[in-house]
Amino acid sequence: MKNNRCNVESMKYILFVVCLCFMFPFQSKAVSQNNVASEDSVRISLLTCSPGTEIYALFGHTALRYENKNTGMDVVFNYGMFDFNAPHFIWRYIKGETDYQLGVTDYFYFEKEYSERNSSVYQQTLNILPEEKDALFNILKKNYLPENRVYRYNFFFDNCSTRPRDRIEEAINGKVNYTENNAALSFRDIVHQFTAGSKWTEFGIDLCLGSKADEVADYRLKMFAPFYLREALTGAKIKTNDGKEKLLVSDAKEIVSCSADKKAAGSSYLSPMLTAWMLFAVVLFVTYYGYKKQKTFWGIDILLFTMAGAAGCIIAFLVCFSEHPTVSPNYLLFVFHPLHLFYLPFMVWKARKRSKDPYQLANFAVLTLFIVFFCLLPQKINLAVVPLALCLWIRSMNYVFLTYKRNK
Repeated sequence: MKNNRCNVESMKYILFVVCLCFMFPFQSKAVSQNNVASEDSVRISLLTCSPGTEIYALFGHTALRYENKNTGMDVVFNYGMFDFNAPHFIWRYIKGETDYQLGVTDYFYFEKEYSERNSSVYQQTLNILPEEKDALFNILKKNYLPENRVYRYNFFFDNCSTRPRDRIEEAINGKVNYTENNAALSFRDIVHQFTAGSKWTEFGIDLCLGSKADEVADYRLKMFAPFYLREALTGAKIKTNDGKEKLLVSDAKEIVSCSADKKAAGSSYLSPMLTAWMLFAVVLFVTYYGYKKQKTFWGIDILLFTMAGAAGCIIAFLVCFSEHPTVSPNYLLFVFHPLHLFYLPFMVWKARKRSKDPYQLANFAVLTLFIVFFCLLPQKINLAVVPLALCLWIRSMNYVFLTYKRNK
């Protein structure tokens, strides 16, 4: 029994050594083929994913796909990774201090995720040289190092769409001449294109964005939106250092096809515009009834000015403290500002005493100017703001007129 056991152990050892002898040559071959790319074995593509239903997915997504047929590697480099559970995520996002990171995923799982999300994926194969593919792959690997993968995210200027574009340009020996989209569109216009089915999200974004978001964006700035980057690559050409030109994309196709029947996040039959006008109708009725009865009904003022003041605190914080470059200046501060909230106790006190209130007179004058001239402001105002401004305006007007009538 002992000799048989020794023979068995010897055979296992010999088999182990033989396997090692066969494994090392194959491993060396795989490494060498990975380091020296060829046009047939390596393909790098830009992936553009259609919008999803979640708020953060409304604008679509961009990633880079790396395929090596010799090694079997098929991975996706994704600059859009973030963690909702990170400490103080919402607070840091408002301040403009959100950190995103580069992630790497097997293409199988990437495709599965977007198929389950019912989002189509479009692939544009890059027509670049083997040494440029190697350079791009090395750049991506360097970006994925723990000390490099995290970056300070900016929605318009440094995001999951602009980063892949910049890495491609960095690897190419020449200059990329994109297909230029010269339509006179601002950042806000492009945002509206992707939030059209989610009016409450659009309304919230419009409150936060300032006048700089209404500046016309050139064709390159438009590429913050994944589908504008995809459009720019269609027909784009590489002008090499020796003066020759070739197309940047050699092949384009849809690799994940899904239906377009989606319901946007936050979509509702009760839109911000309809809600605002319904509120105005209620305020108008209460104000008219109170004026006839010589009553202020200051309870409704508490509700309206509290909401306006709270919204004003958020807008003022973004203007004064946020690092987002497109939130300041914001002319909505003429309507929604923190003074409404801070002055509210004095407003109620004066209403109960039925005494004159210079704050109500000043607010009435400012809102009158805003309602008359808001179309001339260098900032596109969401029209749902108008009936909300009218609610505050009519309440201040009511107080001024009632006070004048009583004193008279």
